[in-house]
Amino acid sequence: MVGIKPKDVAPCAAVKFFGAGTAACIADLITFPLDTAKVRLQIQGECEGSGVVKYRGVFGTITTMVRTEGAGSLYNGLVAGLQRQMSFASIRIGLYDSMKQFYTRGTESAGIVTRIMAGCTTGALAVALAQPTDVVKVRFQAQVRLADGGRRYNSTLEAYRTIARDEGVRGLWKGCIPNITRNAIVNCTELVTYDMIKELILKYDLMTDNFPCHFTAAFSAGFCTTVVASPVDVVKTRFMNSADGQYRSASNCALSMVRNEGAKAFYKGFMPSFLRLGSWNIVMFVTYEQIKIGMTRAQQYQESPF
Repeated sequence: MVGIKPKDVAPCAAVKFFGAGTAACIADLITFPLDTAKVRLQIQGECEGSGVVKYRGVFGTITTMVRTEGAGSLYNGLVAGLQRQMSFASIRIGLYDSMKQFYTRGTESAGIVTRIMAGCTTGALAVALAQPTDVVKVRFQAQVRLADGGRRYNSTLEAYRTIARDEGVRGLWKGCIPNITRNAIVNCTELVTYDMIKELILKYDLMTDNFPCHFTAAFSAGFCTTVVASPVDVVKTRFMNSADGQYRSASNCALSMVRNEGAKAFYKGFMPSFLRLGSWNIVMFVTYEQIKIGMTRAQQYQESPF
């Protein structure tokens, strides 16, 4: 191991698993207000009544929330969001390379189909395990302080208990199918785009494997993901936040949106989605790459300190 640079040594699966969850939590801490603004814009027209526009634009939404509910409202659901990322991102991102190797039977060559299959698999597995944290996060982000100062939920644990009591354990997995669909699309677009753009940049020596390369690949992944996944994301948010019995299914929610608000409703909150996904991808992937390098260096030092 002496004389080998850390970045020349591939990080192990455990490093990727832990690094992905940690990087995703850091990205969430920085971009969470944009995600909350996105949720409020996505449900607008559903809760406030027809023709009533409370929020206008990303920064208008943030300003309105701070003025009417306080700055803390921008971080409603943060605890559930961090719980979600630590479990969700660790699986869908951290196990992506391992899943690629599984489908290619250990070889280094991975085509577009293999990458898509790996992204779908880790995305679906992550949703199956982390769905309750996503439901609670969306409920917190969507809730507005009542006139008497009350809230729908006062704490993360109370939200888990209340949903399970009032809607059954199945309520914690509400919207699981649209979420699996969304995250299969998001995971494939996000990871495959990042993977392939980074690979092409390095293959043609446009940049070295450093910050500018990671930034470019992450920004491209964020934009492509927003365009492709926004319609499913809106349906997922509406369905998760809905009262019990409001919609029969995710498809019924989508049909109701088209009938009452038109097709453009599927792209409600597009700008905060892009700002959030673009910035989230940049922070997450850049941090993830640095964590991998740092943890691999530390692992090497422990194995061969001299």
